[in-house]
Amino acid sequence: MVYENKNLLICGGGGFIGHNCVEYFANKGGYNITATYFREENYTPVTGVKYVQVDLREEQQVQYLVQGQDIIVQAAATTTGSKDVIERPYLHVTDNAVMNSWIFREALLNDVEHLIFFSCTVMYQPKDVPQKESDWSASDEIYGNYFGVGSTKVYLENMCDFYSRLGNTKFTAIRHSNVYGPHDKFDLDKCHVLPAFVNKIINSTKTLDVWGDGSAKRDIVFIDDLVDMVDRIIEKQDSKYKLYNCGAGKAYSIKELANIIMEVNNKTLDIQYDLSKPNIPTVLILDCDKAKDELGWEPTTKVVDGIKKTSEWYKQTYLNTNDN
Repeated sequence: MVYENKNLLICGGGGFIGHNCVEYFANKGGYNITATYFREENYTPVTGVKYVQVDLREEQQVQYLVQGQDIIVQAAATTTGSKDVIERPYLHVTDNAVMNSWIFREALLNDVEHLIFFSCTVMYQPKDVPQKESDWSASDEIYGNYFGVGSTKVYLENMCDFYSRLGNTKFTAIRHSNVYGPHDKFDLDKCHVLPAFVNKIINSTKTLDVWGDGSAKRDIVFIDDLVDMVDRIIEKQDSKYKLYNCGAGKAYSIKELANIIMEVNNKTLDIQYDLSKPNIPTVLILDCDKAKDELGWEPTTKVVDGIKKTSEWYKQTYLNTNDN
């Protein structure tokens, strides 16, 4: 379905998930797109999209921004890598709580049709079996290193549910697994494990340093599959509030991911495990049957293909070559 003259606001349009959403919906057509960014140097504009520099932590700026919008995709967030999750976990709490509180409230007050919020999966208990949305309970203890960000995300999911009961605005929260793909962060001090490996492996000739023992497992999802879910939610959700898992339904160990990235990039490196570095030894797998049943969604990108596309984008963007 293509909407005519719908005003679509994508918060965080300069970031990884936001930029991919901007590209997708700009190419799809039928939307008047406004995208926000925080810092001038942090975004690459997409043709036909209106960009607004805004601090989403400021109430008045959010009030002005939301006026006249029909759909909001809320992809703005303060995000960092596993190092900060362990050493400075508070970075994920205050800013995200503040900006989403203003955005959710203004969506309600301005009678926005639909708001989609990107949550996370760190509230789930580590398990070796796939977990449904309903498998998490408030009585569960969130894994120690994730307590701050996980508690914040749960609070914001509840706020989506809360505001959906007060007016006409539909809300959706997506618990996505580790997302990867083009336009991700590849700064080793800020990025997640998969883009960190892409960076390290492509630029190394002998060794690959891995934090921990490589046994931790992650459910990962390619960015195109996540954006496809967003599109399906906009088109198909009819209830006031929904919560969906979004993942591959399979967990890959850190060691497996490293080996796949090396194979894709024709590299053979000596993996050296650094047990002195921060390590989050959890296993998480998502059950996404709810999205399949209600939206007709399931991931279609094979991990090898997704990693290949991510590696090629990294080379083109940072090395200006595909011959590595």
